[in-house]
Amino acid sequence: MTGTTRHEEDIDALVVGAGFGGIYQVYSLLQLGLSVKAIDFASDVGGTWYWNRYPGAMSDTESYVYRFTWDKEDLQTSPWSHHYMRQPDVLAYLEHVVERHNLRKHMEFNTELLSAEWSEKEKVWNIDVSTGTRYKARYLVTALGLLSRQNYPDIPGMESFKGVKCHTAAWDSSIELKDKRVGVIGCGSTGVQVITEIAKTVQHLVCFQRHPQYSVPSGDGPVSPEYRRKVNAHYDEIVRQVKESAYGFGFKESERSFDSFTPKEREEIFETLWKQGNGFRFLSGGFCDVATNKAANETACEFIRKKIGQIVKDPEKARKLQPHDYYARRPLCDGGYYEQFNRENVSIVDLKETPITCITANGIKTSDGLEHQLDVMIFATGFDAIDGNYTRVHIRGKDGKTLKDHWKGGPTSFLGTNVAYFPNLFMITGPQGPFCNIPAAIEAHVEFITETIKKAEKLSTKANPAIVEPTEKAELEWNSLCEKAVEGSLFKETASWIFGSNVPGKPYALRFYFGGLKKFRAELRRVMDEGYPGYKPFVSS
Repeated sequence: MTGTTRHEEDIDALVVGAGFGGIYQVYSLLQLGLSVKAIDFASDVGGTWYWNRYPGAMSDTESYVYRFTWDKEDLQTSPWSHHYMRQPDVLAYLEHVVERHNLRKHMEFNTELLSAEWSEKEKVWNIDVSTGTRYKARYLVTALGLLSRQNYPDIPGMESFKGVKCHTAAWDSSIELKDKRVGVIGCGSTGVQVITEIAKTVQHLVCFQRHPQYSVPSGDGPVSPEYRRKVNAHYDEIVRQVKESAYGFGFKESERSFDSFTPKEREEIFETLWKQGNGFRFLSGGFCDVATNKAANETACEFIRKKIGQIVKDPEKARKLQPHDYYARRPLCDGGYYEQFNRENVSIVDLKETPITCITANGIKTSDGLEHQLDVMIFATGFDAIDGNYTRVHIRGKDGKTLKDHWKGGPTSFLGTNVAYFPNLFMITGPQGPFCNIPAAIEAHVEFITETIKKAEKLSTKANPAIVEPTEKAELEWNSLCEKAVEGSLFKETASWIFGSNVPGKPYALRFYFGGLKKFRAELRRVMDEGYPGYKPFVSS
């Protein structure tokens, strides 16, 4: 900062992010007696739920498991009125946790991470932020979130549009949609939620669809006092079951294969799952092999396509909405998505049949020559997921190596938490972490990070500070284990953001561990119990 004096601050740990991960990590490190600071580019807590305020924004995880499990009293008393939490509810919950545990005084907002460089001489991270402060921190913990960096499509004429345009992850609450002509580009989880919410109030809505989605009902609705009492009475059992499951969504996943049922039984099971709701339940609640058995997967696909055909009255709209790839993307659920296309004011453009050629001053032009006149353009085009937030920041480890260069061929890690050549850098839900309910994944990572730092602190001296760094060999072995875990999965055969396919030019790489939450937690426990194999000695001899 030319012409100004840089303020330096020495701390034990800097946490980047104040969403679910950052909040729990700050709380946990404070329990160790460390000096901790969290920074966030946003003006308050919430992370993903601070930014994603678009109409219809909702968790796809049931309310009783979309929360922290480490505060049992709060688990029992914190209110939730519906089976699924909407964005304002999640944000209010996170604000409540921060106030309840007096964490705000350890947080600094409107502060962007600019760079972080490891000093081998000082054994600290020199971290520069947008306020001009340089933090010298022994530990750097990133809680940047899986889905944070917005992805805009590269469409000619983007700047020429005279109306209002907005990305759902940077929603402007002043945007007026009532009685407007609205175009929604993208129909993943976010697009499905937006369309379901706004269709009834806009003058006309055009869904610009690249990939039709398999979506099932969410099963949302108000919860009765009896339901809440039942959940409260069984929370210990619920938390235990979540940690011992594959996906961590609070329901028992099936252990029976598709082939062990008759065709009639299969149909009945899918019908029951459809009525119960939830995408992950539909994927794994009835059969254990929908994600690996092509016959089982195709039967699930046929069932959903049949439902779309029954719900959507216009045969042409129904045809466009019916997917024909594997049911192996993020399993979606909705509050009446397909029903919206029965409205006369809702239309759909299949971008594989008629691609967008350009954006004009008045709307969107497609290859058939039509110009779709719009007042508002909504980009529900997702994120440069998982590693996108890391590679845009200058993070330099040992030997001058940058994280961007280290991940040139795709992101890698050890346990989704640490990276070779980057000492004392810890990632919450980093690349190759578990594919599951996010709060459950976050808790697994934060607890491991906290225990690891606790061990390092016990071994550390001023003259010989502890350093936590995995070996390159361990990172390669973890990558191989992740590859083995996804082998045979239809997720691997399906182009999606999970492997980076939604961002042109992004390396195709395995960005999750598909072995399940239970096995992931067991792997973390094994590493801790065996004295951290895969890591260099925490202190030099």
